[in-house]
Amino acid sequence: MSATTCEAAALAPARAPDGDALPEPRRWTMFVILLVGAFLPPLDFFIVNVALPSIRAELGASSSAEQLVISSYAALYAVTLTTGGRLGDLFGRGRVFLIGLIGFAAASTLCGFASSPWVLIAGRALQGVTAAVIAPQALASVQAMFSEGEKPLALGIYGAIFGLAAVVGQALGGVLISLDIMGLGWRTIFLVNLPVAMLVLLLGIPLLKDTRACQARRLDLGGMALSMLTLGALLVPLIEGRETGWPLWSWLSLIGAPLMAWLFWRYETRLSRAGGAPLLDPVALRAPGLGRALLIALLFYSIGCFFQLLSVYLQDALHMTALQAGLVFLPFGAGFLLGPLSTPYLRRVCGAYVNPIGMGLEVAGFLGLAGLIAATLTGEHPALMPLAALLFVVGFGQGLALPTLMRMVTGRVAPALSGMIAGIASSTLQVSTALSVAVIGGIFYQLLGTRTDPAAITQALIVAVLCIAFCLAGSVVLSITLVRQAPPPHEAEGQV
Repeated sequence: MSATTCEAAALAPARAPDGDALPEPRRWTMFVILLVGAFLPPLDFFIVNVALPSIRAELGASSSAEQLVISSYAALYAVTLTTGGRLGDLFGRGRVFLIGLIGFAAASTLCGFASSPWVLIAGRALQGVTAAVIAPQALASVQAMFSEGEKPLALGIYGAIFGLAAVVGQALGGVLISLDIMGLGWRTIFLVNLPVAMLVLLLGIPLLKDTRACQARRLDLGGMALSMLTLGALLVPLIEGRETGWPLWSWLSLIGAPLMAWLFWRYETRLSRAGGAPLLDPVALRAPGLGRALLIALLFYSIGCFFQLLSVYLQDALHMTALQAGLVFLPFGAGFLLGPLSTPYLRRVCGAYVNPIGMGLEVAGFLGLAGLIAATLTGEHPALMPLAALLFVVGFGQGLALPTLMRMVTGRVAPALSGMIAGIASSTLQVSTALSVAVIGGIFYQLLGTRTDPAAITQALIVAVLCIAFCLAGSVVLSITLVRQAPPPHEAEGQV
C-alpha cells in the first residue's frame, strides 16, 4: 500500500502536458477491491436470515436471542458508522479499510465457532463494529479516485452492490447450509468470509492507494459513548423485555432512554459551541426539512425484520429447507439490484417523486403479500408466480427509493456538511433496522407466544407484514409533503 497522502493532494490528479488530468491508472482494479468493503456488510445481514432456524436448533437460542443476532449487528453498525469514517480521515482510508477487514474476519471466525447464543451475539456485535469501519473507507476512496465524468457510473455500481448482496446473501446462505461442508452446517455462512478477506488483503496491501484528510478532526469519543448508551437503553429492553416478562429494569431502561438522548444532545451542543467536532452537529440538524427526511429514513427500513420472519414462515410453517427458503428471496434481490440502476431514467420522467413511488410500490407489494398468504390454506405453499412477482415489486421499490432517499437527506444541507449528513442518514437506516427487528419482530413473537404450529406462524407473519406496510405508508406521505416543498438551496441533482 502506498504511503498515506493528504486528501487534497490525492484529489488533485497528475496533469498531462496539455493540461488534462491523468486518471489513476489502477482505479478500476482498486474499485473492485473496495467493492468488497461495500459488499460484505449487507451480505452478512442477509445471509444470516435463512440460518436462524438451524442456529436455534443447534445452540438452543431463544426468540429474543435470535433477534439479537440480527439487531446487535445492525445497532452497532449504526452507532459506529460515523466514527469509522473519522478513523479513515485521521489514519488513512486504505489502511483503516484493511484493518477493518482483518477485524471483520476475526469476528466472522468467532461467529463460525460460537458454542452458545451469547458467543454468537458477541461475534455479530464485533462484525457490526468492524463493518462500520470498512464501509466509509470504500465510499470515500471511490470519491477520490474517479473523475467527475466517471463518478456516476462508479456510484451507480456501488449502489447496485446492495441489491447483489441481497441476492447472493439469501441464496448463498441456503446453499452453504444444505451442502453442510465438513459437517459445519450454518457455521459456513460466517467462515466463508475468511478466504474472501484473505484474498482482498493479498491484493489490497500492494494495490490500494491510501488517502486521509489534511485537516482531520478529532474523534468525538464522548458523543460516541453517549449515542451507544442511548441506543442500548432503547433497544435492549425492547428485545429482552418480552422474553423475560417485562421486569423492572426493562421499564427503567425505556424511561431512561429519552434522558440519555437529551444528555447526548446537550453534550453535542456544548461541543459544537466550543468549536469542537461533534458526532452529530446540532447546527446542521436544524436545516429546513432535514428532520422530516431523517424520519422518513427511520421508517424506511421497517422492512429490516421481514427477511427473518419470512424465513421462519418458510422453514417452520411450510417446512422448506434452508436452500429452498434462500431461493424464494431471489426475486426480491433481483428487484433490489435493478431498482438503483433504473433510478436515473425514472427520475427524468417522475422527478423527485421517484422516492414516494418506490416506497408506494413496497406498500403495494406488502399488502399483496399479506393477502396472498391469508388466502393460502394453512401449511400450503403460496402460488409461486404471484409470490415471486410480489417480492420483486417490494425489492424494486426498495431499490428505487434508497438512492433518492439519500439524495433527499444530503440535499438539505450545504455541500460542506453533506458527508456528515450522509453518515447520519446511513446510521439512521441501521437504527431503523434494529428497531424493526425489536418492535415488529417483538409483535410477531408476542402473537406467536409458545405456539409453533403453521396457523399461528402464518397469522403472526400477516400482522407483521401489515405493520411494515403501515410504516412505509407513513414514509410515503412524509416524502410527498417534502417533495412538494420548494427544493432546498443546496440540493444537487447529481448527488447520490
